[in-house]
Amino acid sequence: MKINSVKKIKSLKNKTVFLRVDFNVPMDGKKILSQDRIIEGLETINFLNHQKAKIVIAAHLGEPTAGPDKNYSLRPIAARLQKLLKKPVIFLPDCLGEKVLLQINKLKPGEIIMLENLRFHQEEYDNDSKFAKSLADLADIYVNEAFSVSHRNQASMSAIKKYLPAYAGIHLEQELLAFNKVLKPVKPSVVIMGGSKLSTKIPLILKLYKKVDYILIGGALANNFFKIQNLEIGQSVIEKINDPFAKKDLDKTIRTLFKGQNLLPKILLPIDVVVKTKNGQARLCRLDQVKKQESILDIGPETINKYASIIKLARTLVWNGPMGKFEEKSFKHGTIAIATLIAARSSGRAYGVVGGGETIEALKLTKMTEYVDWISTAGGAMLAYLGGGKMPGLSKIIS
Repeated sequence: MKINSVKKIKSLKNKTVFLRVDFNVPMDGKKILSQDRIIEGLETINFLNHQKAKIVIAAHLGEPTAGPDKNYSLRPIAARLQKLLKKPVIFLPDCLGEKVLLQINKLKPGEIIMLENLRFHQEEYDNDSKFAKSLADLADIYVNEAFSVSHRNQASMSAIKKYLPAYAGIHLEQELLAFNKVLKPVKPSVVIMGGSKLSTKIPLILKLYKKVDYILIGGALANNFFKIQNLEIGQSVIEKINDPFAKKDLDKTIRTLFKGQNLLPKILLPIDVVVKTKNGQARLCRLDQVKKQESILDIGPETINKYASIIKLARTLVWNGPMGKFEEKSFKHGTIAIATLIAARSSGRAYGVVGGGETIEALKLTKMTEYVDWISTAGGAMLAYLGGGKMPGLSKIIS
């Protein structure tokens, strides 16, 4: 794989760079709850600044659907970025128009402008060529530093590259190198998969099945498998698909992972679980002991021990999705145990990759994040890339 890296550009001096980042951070009103994604973009911003480029930062926040909405404004993000960079960031209240172009034309080398939320324009969602051309007219070079949005076929990720030479940002390049180690793993290789959306994770299971030694399933993801095996799951969460055709396709795909009632040998499910009872208490039980009014919210100690014995032998580890409802004290033990095992095994004995917002939050609880080789905030894009899905944001950037 060849990566068209921004570091390969011979001269960026006086060039205007359209830098597409993903600063879609969790917010509580105007308060930023996590700045991880902002920090991921700093290395490329500082690199461009050092190279005396003029920097135009573009991003989105949330999914506004009715035009400009102050609740989705990037103004607080620009203020936080300015604080982190310790240099001025000029915020503009739109992402195109004569006033925007005028401000960008005034930029001096090393100066930074941040545009307002791209998704205030429906054309961004629509991958509209005219809108993309207007964005491209603001700059000389396009740099993608938003791997976590690279599976979206949207104007600032896809159509804009018709009009500008395109390059990978430094963090995006690092993401690709990390994920390609997973696609060509050192054996034994183990994938740990939790969370809830089976439809997004089935392609990854199918893609990696022949390459890895084990796929360990947990979280609400496992409930879908229990349901197909006609096991009682009570009130447990499963992925509900309203479209009957899509549901039929998903069920058919899941069936390919079974031989009769048994899963293919590399795929392992929990053998015991922790449920929330009708009275809200935690109860440990085997799979055939779950009651109709109960919900499965964690993996049990037998499962933890079984998974641990496999993780401890791994040379490549990939984790996406918690093993249970770790936000509740009574149901966090399985997730924390797995997170601790992965962190302890990484950085030397195994190459460890962890991805997805919830997964990272769980990992942080162990206070062992520094031991994991690569941590990616790009949950959905990570699954799409590793699963062989379409990545419009990477076209013309990798070959």
